[in-house]
Amino acid sequence: MLTETRESVDVAREAPAHQAMLSDVLAGLRLPQKQLSPKYFYDTRGSELFEQITRLEEYYPTRKERSLLEQWMPSWVHELRPAALVELGAGSADKSRIVLDAMSRYETGNLYVPVDVSGEFLHETAQRLRDEYNGLRVEPEVADITEPLEISVPLPRPSWLALLGSTIGNCDPVGAVRLLCRVARQLRPGDRFLMGADLRPGGAKTVQRVERAYNDVAGVTAEFNLNVLRVLNRELGIDFDLDAFEHRAFYNAEHGRIEMHLKAVDQQMVTFPNGAAPVYIESGESIRTEISCKYDRETIDLLFAEAGLCVERWVEDPEGFFALMLATRA
Repeated sequence: MLTETRESVDVAREAPAHQAMLSDVLAGLRLPQKQLSPKYFYDTRGSELFEQITRLEEYYPTRKERSLLEQWMPSWVHELRPAALVELGAGSADKSRIVLDAMSRYETGNLYVPVDVSGEFLHETAQRLRDEYNGLRVEPEVADITEPLEISVPLPRPSWLALLGSTIGNCDPVGAVRLLCRVARQLRPGDRFLMGADLRPGGAKTVQRVERAYNDVAGVTAEFNLNVLRVLNRELGIDFDLDAFEHRAFYNAEHGRIEMHLKAVDQQMVTFPNGAAPVYIESGESIRTEISCKYDRETIDLLFAEAGLCVERWVEDPEGFFALMLATRA
């Protein structure tokens, strides 16, 4: 979902980028099931809201993943000795600190490359880390991880690439394989890929418990969901009426995923700049703003195999809510 590693966006004002964004939004809104890319959530305000979500009682993925990282990173880092950590969709790099702490403790390396599309938020995070860690080299890369991946910083061997927070779940299966293929192309002999994945309901993990993580009582997730419309109104000159939408999040059992929607409570006509035809949204119609796929070992193995990756280590929390894994190129 709500990716921790959050997919954030600094909305570029240059004409080509602006036009590409407008074209992408228009294409999504003209589909039978209207949709918007979740990367548009993440201006600075969106990134801040997501950080609030990760601290909510209802939102279990952050706590479960953090617990697994605290349990396994010391031994994995001590044994495999990564010289650098590259984190895709780094966000605030909160959980990355657990890996960095282990790297510092065992003196395996001192390079951290956070990659995120929200440049302002990313550079703020980078500066905080430089202040916190004596001798740590922090080389931020502003990039959209849904696009071809190019790391400009020379990486020592072995390096770890990380995709935490079950960010992979924001992709459909085709998109997930595409992203994993980009990861695989970056891995050299000895390198590894560290990933967290939210698991499918079963046992103690009920559908109701999963849905509650995306429908918090305080309404922070609802505010986060609406932020995508604020971003588009501001950056593209659109006129979404935010008061005419309400937050919805539910588990789609057929596809094994949470879906977040903005449901229109009133009919409206949304207009666009540059003469683009308006989009009509009927009362009761929804815009899907994010998916958060849930996994099991079989589905992960299939995705990884298609991308040329192989799971080397797999651990789960005792209740089977979340999994952490290390992979290599197959």
